[in-house]
Formats: sequence, structure tokens, C-alpha cells
Amino acid sequence: MFQLLAQVTGDLDAITSIGRGLVIGLAAIGPGIGLGILIGKSVEAMARQPEYAGQVRTYMFIGIGLIEALALFGIAFSFII
Repeated sequence: MFQLLAQVTGDLDAITSIGRGLVIGLAAIGPGIGLGILIGKSVEAMARQPEYAGQVRTYMFIGIGLIEALALFGIAFSFII
């Protein structure tokens, strides 16, 4: 599809730059939403059960690491394009 669009516009580098920007932008939306939900629910859980705050915090940091990996994959894919 990029080849057809490049033939129409005559510039493949511009299309590639647009693709890289879209990959990075879309890769940041998902983890942003995921982090907001994860941290919000973790704070809510700690407020409801303060005695389990340590466990909730541990699992929250594991989840943050996994979610941030998705954003890093998006950045890596943008360099591959």
C-alpha cells in the first residue's frame, strides 16, 4: 500500500516518516490508557485494604513494567519501518 501511495505522491521518504509518527503515536495511546487504569485501580485497592498495600504496590510495579514494554515495542517498530 505504501508503494502505491508513494507512486501517487512521488516521495517514499515522506510516507515512511508519516508511518513512523503514526506507529509511535498509536503505541503511546494504549500504554497511557493502561497505566491510568492500573494506577487508579491500585490506589483504590490500597485505600480499601491498607493492610495489603505492599502486595498491591508490588503487583502494580510488575504491571507498569509490562505495560511500558508495549510502548518500547512501538518505538522499536518505528525504527524498523
